[in-house]
Amino acid sequence: MSENPWLTIVGLGEDGPEGLSPASCKALEDAEVIMGAERHLSLLPDLSAELITWPVPFADGIPLLLQHRGRKTVALASGDPFWHGAGTSLTKHLDRGEWLTLPAPSTMSLAAAALGWPLESTTTLGLHAAPFARLRPHLAKGQRAIVTLRDGEAAPTLASWLTAIGFGASTLHVLEALGGPRQRIREARAHSFDIKGIQHPVCVAIDVCGGPALTSVGGKDDSFFDNDGQITKRPVRALTLSALAPLPGEHLWDIGGGSGSIAIEWLLAHPTTQATSVEVDPTRAQRIAQNAAGLGADRLSVVTGAAPDALEDLPAPDAVFIGGGISEEMLRTVWDKLPESARLVANAVTLEAEVLLANWHANKGGDLLRIELAQSKPLGRKRGWKSSYPIVQWSVQK
Repeated sequence: MSENPWLTIVGLGEDGPEGLSPASCKALEDAEVIMGAERHLSLLPDLSAELITWPVPFADGIPLLLQHRGRKTVALASGDPFWHGAGTSLTKHLDRGEWLTLPAPSTMSLAAAALGWPLESTTTLGLHAAPFARLRPHLAKGQRAIVTLRDGEAAPTLASWLTAIGFGASTLHVLEALGGPRQRIREARAHSFDIKGIQHPVCVAIDVCGGPALTSVGGKDDSFFDNDGQITKRPVRALTLSALAPLPGEHLWDIGGGSGSIAIEWLLAHPTTQATSVEVDPTRAQRIAQNAAGLGADRLSVVTGAAPDALEDLPAPDAVFIGGGISEEMLRTVWDKLPESARLVANAVTLEAEVLLANWHANKGGDLLRIELAQSKPLGRKRGWKSSYPIVQWSVQK
């Protein structure tokens, strides 16, 4: 690692250089170039460095910053640049020896300290450039979350969104300009939010109340997924996800996406999982994307097309689920594309598909499971069992 990196990323609080570490103050004094948002630059005292306002959108500033490689440069960020901040967006373009970070207390830390909330058990999300639905999997009665917002006008919009999905009873703590002379904290219920004149920078801390909440295990209620009947029903979905066994960072191919329920629950299993849903019907493909966005899984990639042709340019999977359109050609193509140690799970309803899976199980091994479910239904003035079509599930690791 270089002892003299050309770029220093300085975390700045609302009181500007006041309260910064000696190292951060020296980096500002020695800098030839300082880049930052207009608000950050306005907090600085008179310095000899060239001041450059960071453009909007943020990504447009990266090439501008890199033009100063070799000069003593400071990039200003809010609080801790690597806690829902700009740090990673900058350093992914640099070698490790080119940069040094000098963080200040993060917005999340300041908010937790102001409210007396334990940060280790509080959900923290950066929603200043992300949809509110990213919060959806974390909403459950009694839980707490701290989220950053793009500006003051986003706070009432967040309140309206929470109310629309059933969490209007939640208490919102609006925290403005934390750590500086303009600091202000106000609160209101989401369903009666009436706070005016909210100033940037702002974050909102949420005491969650209401529902319905998303369960934390596989097999969420079918009502969460808009569908036209093409959906892997909750009990079978739970068994399928158990067989798929999602792990952090893994990528799923969901072939024959239907409503997207399998891929979406795969993504909800861990924030680093990835998934691609392949669906031949354009209307269903659009519905899959909408379901994913509404449940906080907007990172789902939806491919409209027929497998196996639609699989050609996809990133390699760690697991594959085939929920529809099983054929000999489909299985052969998927198996050839499946990396070593990757997992395949296929569900069959028809006798023809069942025979196909039985043959592949005999050839490749794995587990063959027959799922037979029945639900109680009215039978005259009493009740009886109504059976669903049995499902045969083949799961195997290559």
